[in-house]
Amino acid sequence: MILFIECLIAIVLFSLIVVPMTAKDPLGVISDYPPAIRKRCVELGLTKETEKRFETKDLIRKGVAIIVLVLVAALVMIKVNHAQSFIQGFGYTYIIWLAIAWFDALVLDCGWFCHSKRVRIPGTEDMKEYHDYLFHIEQSCIGSLLGLPACLLVGLVVMLLS
Repeated sequence: MILFIECLIAIVLFSLIVVPMTAKDPLGVISDYPPAIRKRCVELGLTKETEKRFETKDLIRKGVAIIVLVLVAALVMIKVNHAQSFIQGFGYTYIIWLAIAWFDALVLDCGWFCHSKRVRIPGTEDMKEYHDYLFHIEQSCIGSLLGLPACLLVGLVVMLLS
């Protein structure tokens, strides 16, 4: 039951960060948009073309978020879940990570992003890629794998501190 509640809390916190940021400035999170929409934004002069999908600022932002996640998750695993082993710290954290990833893919991306006009970038409103559900599912699969190193670190911290 505690793990279920933690998943819900994590989903709410994630949504409170992502939804306002995306609705306020869709170009601020353009690296998370489908490739065709990113390309059109470059053609319209709304963003600059880059060889990399993620700019340095994106990587720094995501890197800091992962460090904070690891530290907070390790503390929660030890203090709330009473995790005492690597497997418990890793396993509980990865379940929460997957809950967030799939909520993001199915509810925020396939539900909200694919259907809300608030996230449309001027000049791209006509693009069918806004309804590309497969893109969001693929990105969630990648995100699920990217969560493994962070959750492994949580397991390691739990093991070292318990």
